[in-house]
Amino acid sequence: MTDPGRAAQTGGVDGSASTAVAQSWGTTSTQARARLAFEALYREHFSYVWRTLLRLGAREADAPDLAHDVFVVVHRKLASFDASRPVKPWLFGIAFRVALDHRRKASTTRELPDAERAERAVSTTPSPEQALDARVAHERVTRALAEVDLEQRAVFVLHELEGMSMPEIAAVIDAPLNTLYSRLRLARAAFLRALSADRDGRGATPKRGTP
Repeated sequence: MTDPGRAAQTGGVDGSASTAVAQSWGTTSTQARARLAFEALYREHFSYVWRTLLRLGAREADAPDLAHDVFVVVHRKLASFDASRPVKPWLFGIAFRVALDHRRKASTTRELPDAERAERAVSTTPSPEQALDARVAHERVTRALAEVDLEQRAVFVLHELEGMSMPEIAAVIDAPLNTLYSRLRLARAAFLRALSADRDGRGATPKRGTP
């Protein structure tokens, strides 16, 4: 299992991704600063891009190539990026378009990513019971998300998980607000239906101390 945090620290899942992408820059001072800025962004946000791709339905086996594609676009557009803007919505927008393009080209049904892979817990020391509860919850959320249309899921993830406002999402996804509100409504309904079906089909996990 690839650790996205370690992958970023070591230059990518193949040990050289950020360096390989950045090598097209020359050695002038301006280009050197741009390369350093790219490598710093890569190290800081690689895990976020990886997690976003998995939330958007990518398999872990596909994540290295898709993350590389994301950062190729980042490399190409970084010079024109407005540094006064938050970077995560910009990265999400790129990751969404990469994931959407990948989905459209896919000819086989994608296997669901394991929730433990999709969500990397911040370093804590939970009890075994807490760890089990968290894993079950993550698995249910991941399965439910997988049942939501990708375009609707992107709005749902940005609004419900990333806490972005609808106008902010409109800037990221470049779609009319009315369309985004409709996608969010449909995504919520599909997500809740999937959670309910999952619970009914698999049985709710009994809580300790309850019948």
